[in-house]
Amino acid sequence: MNLRQKLLLLLSLTVAAVVLAVAWTVLVRIRLVFEQRDQQETALFVSQFQREFQHRSAEVAAAVDRMAASERVRGMAFALAHSGDSSLYVNEAQALAQESQLDFLEIVGPDEKIVSSAQWPARFGYPEPAANGSTATFLKREELPDGSTALGIFAVRAVRSSTEPELRLIAGKRLDQSFLADLPVTPGMQIGLYSDSVPAAASPAPAAFDPKLLIAPAGEVTGADRYQSLIDSARMSGQPASGILYLTGQREDSVNATAIPLKSDSGNVLAVLTVAISRANMIQAQQHIRAIAYGVAAGGILLAILASLWIAARVSRPIEQLARAAEQVAAGNWETTVPERKRVRGRDEVDVLASGFNHMTAQLTAQRDRLVQSERVAAWRELARRLAHELKNPLFPLQLTVENLVRARELPAAQFDEVFRESTQTLSMEIANLKTIIARFSDFSKMPKPLLERIDAKDIVERVRSLYEAAGQNEVKICFNVELSSEPMPLDADPELLHRALSNLVLNAMDSMPEGGTLTLSAEPRGDQVEIRVADTGAGLTPEECERLFTPYYTTKQHGTGLGLAIVQSVVADHAGTIAVEGRPKGGAIFVITLPRASEAKS
Repeated sequence: MNLRQKLLLLLSLTVAAVVLAVAWTVLVRIRLVFEQRDQQETALFVSQFQREFQHRSAEVAAAVDRMAASERVRGMAFALAHSGDSSLYVNEAQALAQESQLDFLEIVGPDEKIVSSAQWPARFGYPEPAANGSTATFLKREELPDGSTALGIFAVRAVRSSTEPELRLIAGKRLDQSFLADLPVTPGMQIGLYSDSVPAAASPAPAAFDPKLLIAPAGEVTGADRYQSLIDSARMSGQPASGILYLTGQREDSVNATAIPLKSDSGNVLAVLTVAISRANMIQAQQHIRAIAYGVAAGGILLAILASLWIAARVSRPIEQLARAAEQVAAGNWETTVPERKRVRGRDEVDVLASGFNHMTAQLTAQRDRLVQSERVAAWRELARRLAHELKNPLFPLQLTVENLVRARELPAAQFDEVFRESTQTLSMEIANLKTIIARFSDFSKMPKPLLERIDAKDIVERVRSLYEAAGQNEVKICFNVELSSEPMPLDADPELLHRALSNLVLNAMDSMPEGGTLTLSAEPRGDQVEIRVADTGAGLTPEECERLFTPYYTTKQHGTGLGLAIVQSVVADHAGTIAVEGRPKGGAIFVITLPRASEAKS
């Protein structure tokens, strides 16, 4: 990934992250605002419900107070106190309830048995434990003839006739759909009332949840089964329970619901009031904000792309040019330069960097030219010095021989002939030596290019061993030791040049062991390379000699040009290999030639 792509990715991620962070913050804030609003609306509805409940309770209390103060009821109480015949008033409760617009009314005698019941006439003579002297209204679940129950607001009043025992009136109104219909509901709010149909005394634990018992002002509640968890929590704990309910598979149909338990005087939960506020507006607002966020993010990414292109034109492109130029300089092209931008106003850091790079390459080029020139002069000087040194040795005997011939010219003919023969022999030997020196310098300056062919390293090693093993044993008793791997070791090499290089190393090893020793030739594969070693047990080499041994004209021998190992290194380098020398701890040296192993798939 180049700098331009990194800038594009960085700017795009930055814009997207900022937009998403802002959008997430706004969405969370909207959710909190809507939840707070829902809580406020729920609290407002609960307060309105309580006011309506108190209003209904006041109506029930006023109705039963008027009934207890009426002459009709007081006369009935007097008659019952003196005659004790309650059968005459079995239907009296229905008439009184109809007149007072009450849904429930029971007249209970002094013995706490029902005299008359408007909602269930057949209960005549049944005991009624709720007939107490309390003046406060209360919730009560009233049993009906069909076996079900109805929730109502009740009040109890006592009717006295002078000093006779009391007659009690238990009156109430239903808490049902009509009650819910009178409650003010804001748009998007759904209310419901859940009340068990089983009498509270039938089971100590709440009955199983029945969705049909959850009623709304208009009838059934949509998705009534979804309210089970909240309603059961309110029934079991006696505390309000809130949560988000998904009435369908769509998020738009979810509601923020609250279940409020309605309790009797004894603390038992008789019913549960549900208040559900639709979350459709909040979800629509969130979706609208998401759409805006996605649009802003897309636009921001597009702007990031444009900005990255602009930045690339001003920053990344010059840097890329500098990177490519640096690679070219590293590859050896020191004349490489980068274009400098012409600016009317001040220069920035990229311009300074480009100018500094061009100045650096110019200096490198100048220094290289000076260095090359210095190296050439030094090389010619060294060559001249070496050549002069090598030529000086045979020239001195030549000069002496010539001088002897001049002096011998005055001798008698017989003596002159003897001196002439000796001098000509000396001249021939020294001239041959000069030819040898010149030939070696010529060979070093004109190394032939290798003619590659497929060979095996074993064959080269065996050829060198067979050539020098007999000479070594005859002259100085050198023991040859050959160690070859059984694996094929194919090489793409010039056999003559490689044989010449190994021969030079073997001759040097033999020269280092004038009193005899062991010379070891080995070859083995090393992965994709072949390693050839020439080891001896001679005097060895110092670390300084190991470092300078392959330098042209450097030699450790008294008689030598110092070009032999330089020629070996040149041959190995022409074969894309390397050569190194190591000193052995107990004396001797090891020359290691590493050559690339040829692919066996080639023919």
